[in-house]
Amino acid sequence: MTGRLHCAACLRPQSSCICRWITPVAYRVEVLILQHPLEADNPKGTARLLHLSLPSSRLIAGEVFAAQEWQPPGNTRHNLLLYPDLPSDRSAGLPLPPEPAPELLQDPSGLRLIVLDGTWRKSRKLLYLNPSLQRLPRLALRDVQPSNYRLRRARQPDQLSTLEAVCAALAQVEGDEGQFQPLLNAFDGFVAQQMAFLGRAAAA
Repeated sequence: MTGRLHCAACLRPQSSCICRWITPVAYRVEVLILQHPLEADNPKGTARLLHLSLPSSRLIAGEVFAAQEWQPPGNTRHNLLLYPDLPSDRSAGLPLPPEPAPELLQDPSGLRLIVLDGTWRKSRKLLYLNPSLQRLPRLALRDVQPSNYRLRRARQPDQLSTLEAVCAALAQVEGDEGQFQPLLNAFDGFVAQQMAFLGRAAAA
């Protein structure tokens, strides 16, 4: 028996291809997505769509990463980790992350945004398994809009999908919310498509 044909770009079965929602946008911050392996084939995940819509972004799946992944030799960009500073992390003995220097945030082209892709539990595991990530300055999102990610239930109102969180972070650092709105509009279409697809699968 032959398997289902998969799209070479989005890596999904052709019947649920998401390439129609790929929306390239211009941006200056380098983006590195560290993905938990169990998210790679999850149809609810948004990291692949994000990666394909951010030219030159990198997407790496794994649990333990070498520091060279986010600081290649000769690359002088400054790293920012997109992850909240949680009281539960402090009680678990994780070091208090340093605040990013304000002057660094004035030049988006000199920054690298590191994103952990996975459920809340999986992303926290990635942080715990990588001490080098724990020591990076963290970017805190401000004035977060409600999520349109209806594929998964959020534990907190301000929890966003990976795609939404990165768009919010880039808009905050680069100072242009409208720059990423076309991708967020495409994301809404992606969510509607996935909900319809999952609904048909449940009814079958």
